Amino acid sequence: MHMGIRVVAQTYWRKTVARIVGGIGTSHVPAIGAAIDNGKTEAPYWKPLFDGYAPAREWMQETAPDVAIIVYNDHASAFSLELIPTFLVGVADEFQPADEGYGPRQVPVVKGDSKLAWHLAESLILDEFDMTIANKMPVDHGLTVPLSIMCDQPSEWPCQVVPLGVNVIQYPPPTGLRCYKLGKAIRRALDAYDDDIKVVIFGTGGMSHQLAGERAGMINQEFDQNFLDKLSHDPDSLAAISHKRYIQEAGAEGIEMVMWMVMRGAMNDDVKEIYRHYHVPASNTAAGLIILENAN
Repeated sequence: MHMGIRVVAQTYWRKTVARIVGGIGTSHVPAIGAAIDNGKTEAPYWKPLFDGYAPAREWMQETAPDVAIIVYNDHASAFSLELIPTFLVGVADEFQPADEGYGPRQVPVVKGDSKLAWHLAESLILDEFDMTIANKMPVDHGLTVPLSIMCDQPSEWPCQVVPLGVNVIQYPPPTGLRCYKLGKAIRRALDAYDDDIKVVIFGTGGMSHQLAGERAGMINQEFDQNFLDKLSHDPDSLAAISHKRYIQEAGAEGIEMVMWMVMRGAMNDDVKEIYRHYHVPASNTAAGLIILENAN
């Protein structure tokens, strides 16, 4: 009888580990990092944007996740056109800030969670996602700027990080639907993980912007706000957005928003929106931020 009780207790305990405590969607504009690094956050141009980050940073501090899975894209820092992983998981113990042409950002080294990363790699590959495994790589603004947005300027980052890279640079990128399904596979992996940890998952990139061509500098606030609205209560419609529509509505670099769908797929079907901040312009793009928690 006592053994049966112990088995039941163990089963119950395992259902409460590796909890996703929040999902964050955020832009990763490099100029945001530069404004932080160069003490420009109180300048008139930047102050409205950074004032809006304060409640998000409070939420991050209060929630105190153990690990952040950060879905981002490399900007030819760790990889070039010679090697283009569609999906990648970084399994190293640490990741150095990348030199993007003006020296590495003077931010803390990103500490990895190798155990969780290898678990994700195994689970996702056996779940039929072909993940590239990175044992060593630098991480650029795509990953470090979201950390700065949510954590400001600490002497060391307050949580470990598992980098999860997505190709949105070279055609063809994965669809929003495929990214949404990847998020669901990540959730299955976390549900099977046997460490009692609190996890937050970031989907980064975007929002609407185009860096070159006749439409350089375009911003579509209506599309962005609609995306934020539907992220909470109608993610299936967002997962159906085609590459062509992203380019038409959100600009060539708006395709980065498919990475927000990885985050949304990892959350419950029912979520509650905790916080939202949207600001135009931040450099030559729209900057969005949203925090979701599972409703049940």
